Amino acid sequence: MKKRSQELRKSAEVLLDRTVRKLDLQEKQLRDTEKRDKIRHMGELLQAYSYQLPVGREKVTALDWETGKEVEIQTDPDLSIRDNANRYFDRYQKLKRTFTALTEQVKATREEAEELRSLLNSISIAENSEDLEEIRREMQEAGFLKSASTKNRHSPARSVPYHYLSSDGFDIYVGKNNFQNDELTFRLADGSDIWMHAKNAPGSHVIIRTRNMEVPDRTYEEGAALAAYYSSLRESDKAEVDYVRKKELRRTPGGKPGFVIYHTNYSMIAVPDIRNIKRIP
Repeated sequence: MKKRSQELRKSAEVLLDRTVRKLDLQEKQLRDTEKRDKIRHMGELLQAYSYQLPVGREKVTALDWETGKEVEIQTDPDLSIRDNANRYFDRYQKLKRTFTALTEQVKATREEAEELRSLLNSISIAENSEDLEEIRREMQEAGFLKSASTKNRHSPARSVPYHYLSSDGFDIYVGKNNFQNDELTFRLADGSDIWMHAKNAPGSHVIIRTRNMEVPDRTYEEGAALAAYYSSLRESDKAEVDYVRKKELRRTPGGKPGFVIYHTNYSMIAVPDIRNIKRIP
């Protein structure tokens, strides 16, 4: 499986590296816009003291009414004080526009990186060719891979979630990829079922079917162990796992499969060891 998944893994890793580098650049550019309010304030000072300040200098000094201290302001000696103030206001407007655009770009790039990390986790837990084909389809629909031509396209291979049985007899399902995560959470699960996911890490959605019964602590622990194991934290000694009733979940804006938001949840520490949890074939 490692050999068969190599092509998908390499594609996702190359795209993730490129996306992370793009995100670093965007975040640096965004930090550069943090000075926009200071730039605007320099323009306000020049405008307020335009009749008092000398012209023809590279620097002027003005009393800042916000701090009560004098500040030096860089000016163009070939321009009037009012024209210098307008230059500061123009710079401010440009930085403001850049901030607005970059804020949206950074958000989109972060989501793209998160999706690629999620895909890499799905590849790492794939067990058969059907799992890989479903991941390939997800990458194609997300635009990470070129779609196969309709001429040679076959019906999508069927991959099914992992199914476990807790020591207390509760069914637990684990999504292998974002398509399955979405199906488990928003189609299979009832509002009273328990949803689990490794905290702040790519991983599978885990659903404990409660059948409207009280879930014992041991089943919570086994569900959390599965959430930790089928995540990027599986090699850790311990992992934090979030859990919440399914009815508290919402799809993220934009509706990408497998991505959810929730505002109220509990957390527990789990050991990513599933050797003693019964898996249903």
